[in-house]
Order: sequence, then C-alpha cells, then structure tokens
Amino acid sequence: MNKVLNVSAYKFVALPDAVDLRAPLLARAQALGLKGTILLAQEGLNLFLAGSEHAVRGLLSDLRSDPRLADLQAKESWSSEVPFGRMLVKVKQEIIRMNQPAVRPSAGRAPALPAATLKRWLDAGRDDEGRPVVMLDTRNAFEIDHGTFAGAVDWRLSKFSEFPAALRANADEFAGKTVVSFCTGGIRCEKAALVMQEAGVENVWQLEGGILKYFEETDGRHYEGKCFVFDEREALGSDLRKSAPAA
Repeated sequence: MNKVLNVSAYKFVALPDAVDLRAPLLARAQALGLKGTILLAQEGLNLFLAGSEHAVRGLLSDLRSDPRLADLQAKESWSSEVPFGRMLVKVKQEIIRMNQPAVRPSAGRAPALPAATLKRWLDAGRDDEGRPVVMLDTRNAFEIDHGTFAGAVDWRLSKFSEFPAALRANADEFAGKTVVSFCTGGIRCEKAALVMQEAGVENVWQLEGGILKYFEETDGRHYEGKCFVFDEREALGSDLRKSAPAA
C-alpha cells in the first residue's frame, strides 16, 4: 500500500532572512517525522519531502502561512516507503545553481505553459499560432537517459551551469519556432526560459510544474521512458509510481 506522500515544490521569491529560517524549519520538519531536503536562498525555496500525509501537508501549511509563500504549489506522488534517509535544511547561494546572478525569476517569470496546453500542442504538431514546437530538455544528460519528450533537444549537459554556454552555441536553431523548456519539476526550466529571453530567443515558454506536473495532469503521451528523480525511487513512470527494475 502506498501510504507515504512525496512532494516537491519551489518558489522564486526574495527571502533575505533565509539564514534565520533554517533552524525553526528544520526543527518543525523533524518534529513531524519528515525526511528529505529543503534548500533556502535569498532567491527562494526548493524542497523535496516525504512522510505521512498529515505531516507533509502540515509543513506545507506552515510554509504557506508566510505571505511570501502563500501560493507555493507542490507536485505529489505516493510510495510504500520513505525514499530519503534523513531530513536536511540547507542555506545556499542559489536554490538551483546557474552562476548567473543577474537572472532573478522572483523579479518576473517567463510565460508558463500548462501541461494540458502542451499536450494539445504536441498532439497537433504545432502551437496555436501554427509554429512548430521544440521541446528543450534542461536536465543533465544522465537524467535524460532515463526518458524525455519525443524529439526533445538534448545538449548533453553535465551540470545546469553549462546551460548558458550551450544556449549561445545553439540559439539559432530556434528561429521561427516555439520553444518549451522543461525539467523534472519546473525550477531549472524556469531559469532557463529567462536566460533564453535575455538572449533574444523569441516565443519561449517554460513547462509549468515540469515533467511531474505533466504526468499528474495528462496521460503522459509524447513522453518516452521514465522520469529520473533525486531520491531512492530513482525513476517514475507516467503514473507517478516507482518504475520496475530493468529485466
């Protein structure tokens, strides 16, 4: 029976008091018996948590009591066991490292594309304006090897901070097309979409909530393989369940 609730969530929002938030947040998570990781930075929050439904929803409610995090959205999946070994709360320079300090999603997001709209576009083979749709995978190469959208652009990144250089070398291939950047949960493709906009790439979108939200809100069509996740489950199918080991 899948009784463990797993959630991932992030929000780019100014948190100048990130250091002060760490200790009380860790104490609350431990008191609830949760396992996972919460990253705090002045640019926002990023978390992966697992535990009982009551405990997970309790911590999310606590976070949303802060007006800055009131609209924090979480992607959910269920498992039979907790896929994390301990509870960590860390303060970082960035909640997702890109080494581009001028890129600040909290100051304004790139357009976000709902999962259902993306599926409709992919079904049609074009966007609502008739432009061809290019899926751009912003994840690392080893993640993509588990699965990705059919025909997605893969720059074989070994780390996310390589994305700006890869974009400079390949931006011309997006001319006249609609580009949808995507990643596991939305955080990397959100930064990537802003970098593309600043580089002059037109018609750029980010997939709202990433692959996990696409699985949650659609039948998963157009995605081939599994979605790698950074916990002991390793990869999830389009039903958001742990994939079976290869035969």
